[in-house]
Amino acid sequence: MDVKNKRTIVLLGHAQSGKTSLAESILFHCGAIARKGSTLEGNTVSDYNWDEIERKSSIGDSFMSCNWHTIRMQLIDTPGYLDFYGEVIAGIQAVDNAIVVVDSASGVEVGTERAWSLLEEANIPRIIFVNKTDKEGVDTEKIIDELRTVLSKKAIPLGLDNGDALTEVIAESDDVLLEKYLSTGNLSAEDIGSGMHKAIAAAKLFPIIFGSALQDKGIDELLDVVQQYFASPLERPPVKMQEGCVEFSDSSPFSALVFKSIVDPYVGQLSMARIFSGTLTANTQFYNISRSDSERIGHLFFLQGKEQRSLDAASCGDIIAIPKLKITHTGDTLCDHAHPVVFQQPEFPEAMISASVRPHSRQDEEKISQALHKLTAEDPTFRVKVDPETKEMVVSGLGDLHLHVMIARLKKRFNVEVDLGTPKVPYRESITKTVKAQGKFKRQSGGRGQYGDVWIEISPLSEEKHFEFVDKVFGGAIPKNFIPSVEKGIKNTMAEGIVAGYPMVNLQVTLYDGSYHDVDSSDMAFQIAARLALRKAVMEAGPVLLEPIMNVEIAIPEEFLGAISGDLNSRRGRTVGMEARGKLQIVKAVVPMSEMFTYGNDLRSMTQGRGSYTMKVSHYEHVPSKIATTIISHYQTHHKEEEI
Repeated sequence: MDVKNKRTIVLLGHAQSGKTSLAESILFHCGAIARKGSTLEGNTVSDYNWDEIERKSSIGDSFMSCNWHTIRMQLIDTPGYLDFYGEVIAGIQAVDNAIVVVDSASGVEVGTERAWSLLEEANIPRIIFVNKTDKEGVDTEKIIDELRTVLSKKAIPLGLDNGDALTEVIAESDDVLLEKYLSTGNLSAEDIGSGMHKAIAAAKLFPIIFGSALQDKGIDELLDVVQQYFASPLERPPVKMQEGCVEFSDSSPFSALVFKSIVDPYVGQLSMARIFSGTLTANTQFYNISRSDSERIGHLFFLQGKEQRSLDAASCGDIIAIPKLKITHTGDTLCDHAHPVVFQQPEFPEAMISASVRPHSRQDEEKISQALHKLTAEDPTFRVKVDPETKEMVVSGLGDLHLHVMIARLKKRFNVEVDLGTPKVPYRESITKTVKAQGKFKRQSGGRGQYGDVWIEISPLSEEKHFEFVDKVFGGAIPKNFIPSVEKGIKNTMAEGIVAGYPMVNLQVTLYDGSYHDVDSSDMAFQIAARLALRKAVMEAGPVLLEPIMNVEIAIPEEFLGAISGDLNSRRGRTVGMEARGKLQIVKAVVPMSEMFTYGNDLRSMTQGRGSYTMKVSHYEHVPSKIATTIISHYQTHHKEEEI
């Protein structure tokens, strides 16, 4: 197909606005399917995964294609829940146009606002489809006012009495037309037609179309606007590049971006790629510049929901699935080796919530790492790590729903069952006083015995210094060859913790005296003696717990500042700064890590889904005594039970 007749379109909008129903209506209207499915019956083309059918809502991007008169459309149906926002980001990367679906009863919701912001950044042409207008009491004027107020003044309804407003927006989008309009007060029908195409394709005019996906109302009008006015791949705005530039055409050197991966239960991994220039032929190879290596390919597919349609070749503007790639991952650039280009990788949001993962059985423990790795390959917003301090496996995502969907997939696909819990906080132990103590280990049980005797002094160190060992033994009280044994015993005991089982920090240990036995002294005896001395000294040196404090940046609309400030105070947080960034206020705060595990969900609730945040470890501070006492008491009780 000629590139100028291709249209790539992403369907965006808040959850339950009717994107999947609209996709189904478009496919039926274009003759791509013989019968419309519904989300309630679980038989739509795009929501085909078991969990989407079960939940009656989209979870991941799905791909479809159909023809309308002279054009071929490739559609991406995206989820509306903010827990799956990464799918929206991936979908926008792959297309030239968008249809933003708005529920006529609910109006502009947060999912719509956030998707619109991404489209604005990418300068993507878009149509607003106001859905469910078959319901009683729909106030079209109110909806139009809200769309123009919240989304854009350049959102103009088609088919209503708006000729003057439409003409003005078209004129303002082109200098030549504006001059003509200002001089004559009007534009010809030909000027309006050509100007409308330029304005919509340049994202300077956003047509509003009213309809009902379930009743197939407004679909003809929508498809005609897509055909006449949406951008072809040749007209899309320039793509953000890290290296080189791309000329959009079939005859240019090959270039593509892998924007998503799908794990198919039968074929394995499918790499979804958008071709920006040139042609890719089946059973050949391409150069993956992101991995600095070439990779052979076998089949190429168009996807129609879960159905895979084989292709001999694909070219500029096509969205294709490539199976069984070995080195290629989401975000990689594919290109002609002789004409290197690198696309900017998708920027996915930081995780908003974390949970610890504990397998049900030893068998599950052996399978879990590989299974979780496959899930992260499919969803870049799902993160997995093993905390080096707490030794816990921690999964992170964009919300509770996101994590529970991924854990359900873990069980369904890989037969691995796990429990989710609150991650452990990597507390530290330290001291506040200088203390001297003796540690003496003596054991005689026939034959060679064990003997080690040390005197140490412990003192607090500044935060910059983790540990310092000072040897001040004189006169051979402890032989030189046992000094390293003492230091090793000290370090091992610090790593284990003493009052609550957490590593000790900010500690200076001075070894200043001791004694030994010519026969019974050994490396192990002095390690144990050092352990005994340190444990005794710490318990007398005003032991304290330290907790990690996070630097937190929270982006919110101004009307939520009061609620956010009050909530931060309740979390023992401190606001340290504030600044405006576009339409948002950025609140900078320091908050204990232990108070932040559920913050993603709480922030979403407080801000109606409009808030987001990032955080990273800043420093450690003393845990308040009341909280520290509870933590220490719990450890001591549990530790005694283990010893018993």
